[in-house]
Amino acid sequence: MLRVAINGYGRIGRCVLRALYERGDAERVQVVAINEPQDLASMAYLSQFDSTHGRFPGQVEQVAGGLQVNGRLIPVTHATRPEEVDWAALDLDLLLECSGSFGDRATAERYLAAGCPRLLLSQPMNTREDTDTTVVMGVNEQSIPDQARLVSNASCTTNCVVPLLQLLHRELGVEAVGITTLHSAMNDQPILDGYHRSDLRRTRSAMHSVIPVSTELARGIERLLPELEGRIHARHLRVPTMNVSVMELNLMMSRDTDTAQVNEILQAGSVGVLGWTDLPHASCDFNHDTRSSIVDLTQTRVSGGRLLTVMAWFDNEWAFACRMLDVADCWARGFQTQI
Repeated sequence: MLRVAINGYGRIGRCVLRALYERGDAERVQVVAINEPQDLASMAYLSQFDSTHGRFPGQVEQVAGGLQVNGRLIPVTHATRPEEVDWAALDLDLLLECSGSFGDRATAERYLAAGCPRLLLSQPMNTREDTDTTVVMGVNEQSIPDQARLVSNASCTTNCVVPLLQLLHRELGVEAVGITTLHSAMNDQPILDGYHRSDLRRTRSAMHSVIPVSTELARGIERLLPELEGRIHARHLRVPTMNVSVMELNLMMSRDTDTAQVNEILQAGSVGVLGWTDLPHASCDFNHDTRSSIVDLTQTRVSGGRLLTVMAWFDNEWAFACRMLDVADCWARGFQTQI
């Protein structure tokens, strides 16, 4: 039995809990607590009814002190600071930090000081030094250090693109790549024009425009694929859809190739978190898809022998939440063996 808690019960936190039940893992991985500043009634309601992923596949009720999920009580606290929860008293194996609010090591270590033995973060950290390792399933999940206490699950975009880039670089060689992400709207954008702390573009209505936003994706890829350092640039456009995003990669390859060869490589290498399709899809077809990246073979193009364009779909919420649980499993196999 792996004992976990969830800090931050927003889009990712709720998907993590739901995925445990949909995957049949709730008996093996026990959620012993949730910390979320919002009120309990709202938490229960948003657990039951989700505009993107549909109704919860079970029973969720608000009870005194927490949420009752399929008859099991999950205690809920409403702290706003790590030190306000007695994490040690929960006898945790791992805290799933899903608030997205802790990007540097000094801040994240406040959880460790407050009694958490290990922290898995649902975001990329600011620098390599801010975490013991960053994990992308299908790439480096077997290399979590034995004594790791702070691990990052990277970002949804990193989880989508790194397995794909690794495959293409291994088979054909990548000289340079430009990446454009068309990402669904997020809750840091207003429905109508409204103030944003720093980014003037994000003051604009999420449902009315395609909005460029800044991204550190290139830096995140280079942490996991250092052999491509200095060869990547990326841009990020928010689009007015609720969920499911897509990445277009424009790559300069080391060797001549053609569309048929590339698609053969992509099909042969698509296992586990990396998938493929050759059907005429739209984005909504991948809602609630568990895979990190689904390459659309109908969109593969090669120009001049070496200029390659590849497109990959991903559910930016659900797939990422599933990867949180996958990384937790991999990590637990290591530290539970040591115990």
